[in-house]
Amino acid sequence: MRILVTGGTGYIGSHTVLTLLEAGHDVVVVDNLVNSSPEALRRVGELAGREAAFVEADITDEAALDAAFSDHSPEAVIHFAGLKAVGESVGIPLDYYHNNVAGTISLLRSMDRHAVRTIVFSSSATVYGEHNPTPYVEKMEIGAMNPYGRTKEQIEDILSDLGASDPRWRIALLRYFNPVGAHPSGRIGEDPQGIPNNLVPFIAQVAVGRREKLMVFGGDYDTPDGTCLRDYIHVVDLAEGHVAALNYLTDHEGVHRWNLGSGTGTSVLEMHAAFEKAVGSPIPYEIAPRRPGDLPAFWADPSAALADLGWSTVRTVEQMCEDHWRWQKNNPMGYAPS
Repeated sequence: MRILVTGGTGYIGSHTVLTLLEAGHDVVVVDNLVNSSPEALRRVGELAGREAAFVEADITDEAALDAAFSDHSPEAVIHFAGLKAVGESVGIPLDYYHNNVAGTISLLRSMDRHAVRTIVFSSSATVYGEHNPTPYVEKMEIGAMNPYGRTKEQIEDILSDLGASDPRWRIALLRYFNPVGAHPSGRIGEDPQGIPNNLVPFIAQVAVGRREKLMVFGGDYDTPDGTCLRDYIHVVDLAEGHVAALNYLTDHEGVHRWNLGSGTGTSVLEMHAAFEKAVGSPIPYEIAPRRPGDLPAFWADPSAALADLGWSTVRTVEQMCEDHWRWQKNNPMGYAPS
């Protein structure tokens, strides 16, 4: 198939583009490069032995999207493009609603005009909110607690309404948990702009000397070691989950929801220890006060993805840390020249 991937130069997007190319699909990437680098796509081409086409455009620009659909004639879309920092979304909610929600509407309108009605959407476990018990199951009532999460929730609602209105649509909503790691080659990986918002890239930047120490927010939670438990998933497992969902949609109409996670919780200190093992030296950290809004623990029930897609995670926390460290060690400043 020929797949249009929005946000394909980003962290998860670039790994998914590589996985698609390796599976024999043709790919066209649409990205505005606001939070990513074209170098990622160049390296994907090196690894795959063939390149994805690239269109520099914003998903809120319907004319540019129409041109991309006309020029490249994709048969399906995988939609990653969006702003994604929870804290930032609280400060600039209008930007998040405009880019994420309005941008998705523009994309769907363009898809409909070009009779492309298969889409895999990058959603998030944040839609479950704080009221649900763990593990999270797809049938739970959702209720995000911040603007970023609410954009994902609203997009899910829009896609659900669209699927209900027109049976020609084939839609997958993938709620994934905490992607970490990198391609085992060390050539592509996570390159956050500014101070990392997530645990593992922050640990990696401490290990490579870009940060002084890791701040562990909260050491007195009701968990085995007092730190938060999260469900971590290797980014390559996650990319393979998108391809599995795309394959499922070729034979199934309607709207489908799947958690993509490991089904187990790993604490902050456990992840820190695993990364120290990968690095081979101590990584300084300090226990700091809790952050508002952090939940003590959550992880996925991934059984539906296994039953429907034949997909489950296969890479361990140790592999996540080893691959992430290989990427960071070989690219201490990310895609920017050292």
